[in-house]
Amino acid sequence: MTKKKKLYTFNFLPYTIFMEQQSPLADRLRPTKLSQFFGQEHILGSDKILTQMVKNQILSSLIFWGPPGVGKTTLARILSQELKYKFVSSSAVLIGVPEIKKIAEAATQDANFFHSKTLLFLDEIHRFNKAQQDVLLPYVENGLLTLIGATTENPSFTINSALLSRCRVLILKNLSRADLKKILDQALADQKNGLAKQKISIDKEAEKILLAFAGGDARRLLTALEIASTGQENHELNSAEIREAIQSSILYYDKNGEEHYNIISALHKCLRDSDPDAGLYWLARMLEAGEDPLYVVRRLIRFASEDVGMADPQALVVATAAKEAVHFIGMPEGKLALAQVVVYLALAPKSNKLYTAYIEAGRDAKTTSHLGVPLVLRNAPTQLMKDLDYGQGYKYAPDSSQEDIKKQQHWPEDFPAKKYL
Repeated sequence: MTKKKKLYTFNFLPYTIFMEQQSPLADRLRPTKLSQFFGQEHILGSDKILTQMVKNQILSSLIFWGPPGVGKTTLARILSQELKYKFVSSSAVLIGVPEIKKIAEAATQDANFFHSKTLLFLDEIHRFNKAQQDVLLPYVENGLLTLIGATTENPSFTINSALLSRCRVLILKNLSRADLKKILDQALADQKNGLAKQKISIDKEAEKILLAFAGGDARRLLTALEIASTGQENHELNSAEIREAIQSSILYYDKNGEEHYNIISALHKCLRDSDPDAGLYWLARMLEAGEDPLYVVRRLIRFASEDVGMADPQALVVATAAKEAVHFIGMPEGKLALAQVVVYLALAPKSNKLYTAYIEAGRDAKTTSHLGVPLVLRNAPTQLMKDLDYGQGYKYAPDSSQEDIKKQQHWPEDFPAKKYL
């Protein structure tokens, strides 16, 4: 196999360590030109933004927002090469304020003496804290550094507005099955960097399993392919070998990221639309990826009151019973209790009258908090309170007629009775 010499550099230290090792397949097959890049046609088509930037030799600061393995880092490298920018790459978890200032100093020298531009690529930019972003901002603003940040998280939640306003956010999508098939075919056919020298092929069923497993992530696809083909020569990979290679894979689900909120939103909306099957699917997506079951059941209890409400008051009982079941028997046994409440809530009649009624009552409460409780409704545990007419004339419902109860004052003075329900 072809070996590449990889250069490992400790940033800003006075020495460099050279190590020779076999690069992973995903790294060896990394494209170096836009013409070799698969996917993302919505930003790389003939008249799309990145293609136009390369054509016009102008690159603005960008944020690449998308899931893992769709080419964010590769695309940044290609742009730097196509536009002849000096490429400086780091991760937001590894770089601090002193390093940012040193990069800016080097970029100033390069601009003054060599008339070259610097592209700073920051992976996981959503982990960049406010102080780091504030230090970086003026260099991006004056054009000394062209920033490309890569993130799997919604940048509007994690990047401050000043820096975000100076960057164009481009969404990168999961690779299509057709794109993944092209990458797989290239890996099998490439003599220099792929598996062609090993004469590896893959049968149709194994290919189907591998493409489904990849889930739009080229790195996952190539990593699993490399594991399955390790030590093999003149061999056609079968479904059993592919399953063995991917059996320990981790489901893509970030409990602290945007996908966490996307999936719980999907569950909520499927229950609201009375689709128990889809509800079970999104529940399983969370639980099988390790979501806290108590977080899920809290949302289900809220749903029981907000979306089912008085159309089926038993829904709240079922949801709180699921909470007790999860507490009592734990996981994984508690999954079925959660599945039961999901199905119940999906099939239950829906009414948001309770929810909208409380919203309106809450709004009125905030604007009328200065109004006192009617004297007739106040308790009078002391003689002074009795002397002040607390509770004077109160009609006790079990001993009074419905007509008298209806006439009893229940609302503050100067606030007319309302109908919330």
